[in-house]
Amino acid sequence: MSDAAEQPRPPAAADAARSGTPNGAVELELYKLAVEMADRISARRGLANTFFLTVNTGLAALLGGTELRWYVAAAGIVFALAWWWLLQSYRRLSSAKFRVITALEPDLPIQLFSEEWRYLESTKAPRRLWPARDLWAWMNGYHELGTVERVVPLAFAAIYTIELIRQLSS
Repeated sequence: MSDAAEQPRPPAAADAARSGTPNGAVELELYKLAVEMADRISARRGLANTFFLTVNTGLAALLGGTELRWYVAAAGIVFALAWWWLLQSYRRLSSAKFRVITALEPDLPIQLFSEEWRYLESTKAPRRLWPARDLWAWMNGYHELGTVERVVPLAFAAIYTIELIRQLSS
């Protein structure tokens, strides 16, 4: 048996489980907690993005200097990749949290997150960019935040890589 299964439960949840009747108040509180935790993860991700954007912008600005060494570009690559990996981690964590939230929703009178996701899925951008109607649909379609924000560190990594190659070949 896992440690999670052996942990004591709050009395209201234990009573509801023993009686076999749903306890809407406990489910609602768990739902609220899960939504709050997901919101905190989003806020932490935003702070991380601000930090990495600031560092990478500073390093990219240094690339304009005439007395640069290769290690500024190398440090930029490290920071850009660390940012990208952190975003991947936040994406997985958020995905798990939203799975928990949507698993709780069928017992609630309104399924806010599930409905929102169904709507966004219906407006999702197509993968193809051609012919022109697909390009237009792609530009106007829904793009997941995680997908969009992962482009930025990769763009910085490309800038640093090009600069590193330029410096090492001169």
